[in-house]
Amino acid sequence: MFIDELKPIFQEFLQHPLVFTGGFVSGSLKLKLSEDPLKNWLERQGFTNFTYTDSTSNNGSGPQSISID
Repeated sequence: MFIDELKPIFQEFLQHPLVFTGGFVSGSLKLKLSEDPLKNWLERQGFTNFTYTDSTSNNGSGPQSISID
């Protein structure tokens, strides 16, 4: 059961081990794609059209309240 849930992760790792490891490390270190040195490295690799939304900056909008009938 638990193995079935991890199966897609292992398949991705086996197909592209360097890319997977790089993404895992950058995510673990909480590196932002829009900041140097990761941004410069991605641009040198040819990845210039990437979108990244920073979940920590919400432009001053805090929690919103909703009403449920």
